[in-house]
Amino acid sequence: MLSAIVLLNTERDKTNKVAETLADTEGVSEVYSVAGRYDLAAIVRASDNDQLAKIVTEHIRGVPGITGSETLIAFRVYSRHDLERMFSIGMEKV
Repeated sequence: MLSAIVLLNTERDKTNKVAETLADTEGVSEVYSVAGRYDLAAIVRASDNDQLAKIVTEHIRGVPGITGSETLIAFRVYSRHDLERMFSIGMEKV
């Protein structure tokens, strides 16, 4: 499984509509409205590079209202939430 973070700039009055459209896009697991240089950050999950490229270039970049993007491909994930869940298997209280 590949993960990418797609940072997006949008037209000023289109941010909410773009976020809603992206949230309904296959391969996009979350969309965050963010402060700073970008307006939105979309988390993309794909099975391989070809699928990732298709999601980013065909589906995301085709959404009206997006004015620019930058894609960060993740090499590893570090998440306390995931680690805690892994180590708590079988430790449920009865």
